[in-house]
Amino acid sequence: MMNSKHSEIQSLLHAQRLDALPTRRLALQTAIGVGYAATAMPLVAQTAIKTPGDGLLHGEVTIEVNGFKMPAYRSMPAGGKNCPVILVISEIFGVHEYIADVTRRLAQAGYLAIAPELFIRQGDPSEYGEIAKLFAEVINKVPDAQVMADLDACVQWAGTQGGDVSRLGITGFCWGGRITWLYATHNPRLRAAVAWYGRLTGDKTNFLPSHPLDRVAALKAPTLGLYAGADAGISQASVEAMKSALAAQTGNAAAQASQFVVYPEVPHAFHADYRPTYREKEAKDGWQRALAWFRQHGVA
Repeated sequence: MMNSKHSEIQSLLHAQRLDALPTRRLALQTAIGVGYAATAMPLVAQTAIKTPGDGLLHGEVTIEVNGFKMPAYRSMPAGGKNCPVILVISEIFGVHEYIADVTRRLAQAGYLAIAPELFIRQGDPSEYGEIAKLFAEVINKVPDAQVMADLDACVQWAGTQGGDVSRLGITGFCWGGRITWLYATHNPRLRAAVAWYGRLTGDKTNFLPSHPLDRVAALKAPTLGLYAGADAGISQASVEAMKSALAAQTGNAAAQASQFVVYPEVPHAFHADYRPTYREKEAKDGWQRALAWFRQHGVA
């Protein structure tokens, strides 16, 4: 069990120590969605994209989920009404500046974008210096069912805040990429999904009872997979298996419409502009493909 999870995180960290990357405690010293880890700055600060908030309503909000108040970062056009809605699902580091900036990029394109803090009940990743311990005590204790309910609550909240939930999309990165695939099998109201290098297979637990490859037949929204050809944690064999499984679902229009783009010779997390894994050409191409995918499938 540990081997597959360890390889995934090693890929995510790109051979760096866990405490040398953005963590919730470091990233959220003042507020959700603010700042990066200081140790990441010397290497990649010059590549980090900073999307201005001019003309936007953006910042921390609270979304109630069965009596629990879940923090999230929301961005949308100021005064916007009936905006299409996109859920933004983070990597294992939670909602720091990079994820907040992604929501602002989407808001500049006319969307109401919401990035919820999905780990908050289980713990704070910044308190862990060991990869295996982080997974064992926090990440792997976040039940998929809890995440699906949290995202459903985000959708409901968006509908009261100027969002048009009949035009609903989702995108996510790494851990969030896997969640993106799963949510596309969960919510029939979803129009389209874009999954960035999310795990497709893996060990199963009570908290993670299935993975995207297991749930292909239940896919409810066309999903675009943006993957790295040199990903050390997500094998090309798993990508090919997912492609084959999608193609085999001849009676499922969402599965038949789903696509993969694999960028050769780029590493995991190539969209993460604050990290050494960032690859500008592929990241920009993927972003344009994501926006086009949402437009094509009615999330615009």
